[in-house]
Amino acid sequence: MPHPSRPHLAPLSALLLIGAGAACTQSAARSDPVPDDVYATYGVHNSAHSDACANSKCDYTREPGRPSDPLYPEYWSSNWKMYRVYNNHEAHPPPYDGKPPAALVEGQDYEASNGATYYDSTWNGGQGAMMEHYEKRCLPIFPLPNNYTCSFISLGDAAFFVTYDSDRPAGMPPVCLFSPRNHAPRRDFIKHLPYSQGDSDRLGGRVQGYSFWVSPDTGKPIQTGVSPDRTQNGDIMFGYGFDSQATPDRAEKSVAPYRHPQSFYFSGYPLAPANAPIVSQNYTDFAMIKPDPAKTWAQVSGLDPKTLTKCELFNPPGASRPMLKSGKSAPTWDRLRRAR
Repeated sequence: MPHPSRPHLAPLSALLLIGAGAACTQSAARSDPVPDDVYATYGVHNSAHSDACANSKCDYTREPGRPSDPLYPEYWSSNWKMYRVYNNHEAHPPPYDGKPPAALVEGQDYEASNGATYYDSTWNGGQGAMMEHYEKRCLPIFPLPNNYTCSFISLGDAAFFVTYDSDRPAGMPPVCLFSPRNHAPRRDFIKHLPYSQGDSDRLGGRVQGYSFWVSPDTGKPIQTGVSPDRTQNGDIMFGYGFDSQATPDRAEKSVAPYRHPQSFYFSGYPLAPANAPIVSQNYTDFAMIKPDPAKTWAQVSGLDPKTLTKCELFNPPGASRPMLKSGKSAPTWDRLRRAR
């Protein structure tokens, strides 16, 4: 499987000498047991903020008649299409069967871009590694323009944010620490999301949909399923789809058929400059291809999270916080930490 093109990174020794840029600030010791850069992910990427969950493990018991939980393979690679939906998303919620419905017009209602994910749960004795690479359009969850290439790399508990020489925003360093506690999802991560019959029915049962909306006022999940849309309430959505039917892997022919991941759908930053109320990453060629560390996470494996410059992507210097039409603050994932 070809890797997406990635511009040259500066040597790691040089990265260690780079000072803070406009989008980052130097790391410092914190007394808060849940630091500002440990984000509420309800069990998917860390166990922080579990007091906002229905139980201490942040998992869901499936009701009788619900499908069993699918698992990630031990390792895999996949390209995907990312759809940033900025118009008419309320009437056309995800999950999407490939691109958004025909009622949404590319260039008028949404923008499509490319990326890839590389995953290996066996990395470093089972600590796990994952790289999400966004080509020309970064993940639009921050109050920033997203017209640049970026990668998120999780190695064990540490998550790094990487930008590239070809289109790095002015003042942004090549690498900063996104979070000291943001591990790659475990193979059974879907247990942390509620099953949504509405999401599943949207694609005729071909996809098992799991999603919830979270209130930044309480930090708690408040609605299962994408519909009705809650963007104007200032709430945040996170969802995932798996194929309902098990199919063979296209690379590992001897492996038993399994339910392949179909899409990852979520709330982006809903106002300018990101303008991404709904985002969906739809996998295009998922397969059990073990990632090559030299082409993925080796670019950050020598960095020390304790001394690395910390990212300030959710709160970049000079960024304004405009209000939604409802008068609510525009939501970002970092604000959930305040609702413990």
